[in-house]
Order: sequence, then C-alpha cells, then structure tokens
Amino acid sequence: MPIASYAATAPLSPADCALLQERGVITAANPLPCDRLQRVRFLHWDMKGQKAEGQLLVLDVVAQQVEALFAALYQAKFPLFSALPLEQFAGDDVQSMNANNSSAFNGRAITGAKSWSKHAYGVAMDINPLQNPYISFADDGGVNVLPAASAKSYINRNELRPEKTRRAGLVNESVVSLFAQHGFMTWGGDWDAPIDYQHFEIGSRRYINELIQLPLEQARVNFNQYAERYRSCSANEQGSLGEVRARCVAKVRQ
Repeated sequence: MPIASYAATAPLSPADCALLQERGVITAANPLPCDRLQRVRFLHWDMKGQKAEGQLLVLDVVAQQVEALFAALYQAKFPLFSALPLEQFAGDDVQSMNANNSSAFNGRAITGAKSWSKHAYGVAMDINPLQNPYISFADDGGVNVLPAASAKSYINRNELRPEKTRRAGLVNESVVSLFAQHGFMTWGGDWDAPIDYQHFEIGSRRYINELIQLPLEQARVNFNQYAERYRSCSANEQGSLGEVRARCVAKVRQ
C-alpha cells in the first residue's frame, strides 16, 4: 500500500470554522485565520497495537508534509493514545494533555506567557503528552510536570531498562528524526528550560511569517525544499541518529 494512503488532507468548511470559534479554539484575535487551516486525517496504532483514526489541524502550507509524516509514523508502528481535535476539549490544552491527546492547532498563548504559541499558527504538534511531559522549573529549583500523571512514570527517558517493560509511545531519537525529515526540526526535548518532550515545531517565527506571507503554492514549495535539505543532509552525514540530527538541524533550520 502506498505510504500516502494512510493519511489525507482536506480544507476546513465554514461550519468547521464556526465550531472552532464556538468552542474557543480560535478567535478573531488569532494570528492565523481559520481558512488557512487544513485537517489531516490519518490511521495510527493505539497503545494496544490496534488501528485507530486520528486528525490534526495544521497550517495549509505544512499539511502535505504532516500527511506524509503520520503515514511514516503508522508504517513505523509508533503508537498514539489519541489524536482528537481541540474543539473536543474546548481549546483547553491542559485538558487535552491530561487525556493524553496528541494535537496541533490551538489558538492559545505560550504556556506560562502572553505571546502567541506556535500552535496558534498551526505549525506545532504535541505528541502523547503523558509519555512525553512538559517540565518547567522555578527559580528555587521547584519542578512542575504537565500532565501531573507523568511525574512518576515518564521523567526517566530510557527505553530499555533491566527488569522493566518497554514503554510504548515515548518520543525517541528515531521519532524525532522522522519529524525533522518532514520539516519539524525543533524538538522541545532539546531545550533546557522548559523541557517539552511532546512538542515539535518547524522553526523560527521569522520563517513561519515568511511562509504565511507567500502565495500558498510557493510556500509549499519552500517548505518542501526545507524538509528536503534536511533529508539530503542526513543521508550524507555519518554517526548516530542523534549526532546526524544535531548537525543537520544546525545547518538547515530557519
């Protein structure tokens, strides 16, 4: 079966946009209008190894790469607990995290700040929040883990441990590399504070604004070339997946 058959994209209808507004996922103040969003529907494996259906809302420019990414994740048998649109959680990111829901677009601010999150542009994704928590640090050394249920089971990131069962759904280097191959080159697991193991985004605000301002087909060509430059770099570098990714992201990311 061709890889693209596991996922498909479609524009949002006026009724879709009305529902997003009604549920508080998008407002008139959002930096990206609703008609710039597309829905990516895809098959995925759940935590029990069964096939399930999911969907994400993303910027129209990146939708084709997201479609290919989730088809690749399906073929790699990487499991997702669920991937439901944020209107089912009234745009509440904490509720979505507590439900271990993978998501993308949400017209919200950065966690703990006032500026727009890259989720509000449809160019960021959060994957299996329970297995891949968001960890922030207070000045006195205190630690906050979201979702809280992650604290006792998923702060340790080692996949293979003596006398421990392997935990499904952890974002590991092979998964991070797949995201990078499709243009999502920034991973929150590389950050120092906060550390956001669930979070992927495409790059800088300057690059995001550049893509949004270009005509759609030109922007898609630009983003596809961006992803291809990473793939070309990684095919010609030597070393572990982590070493190759670090070098190629440093060379390519905008």
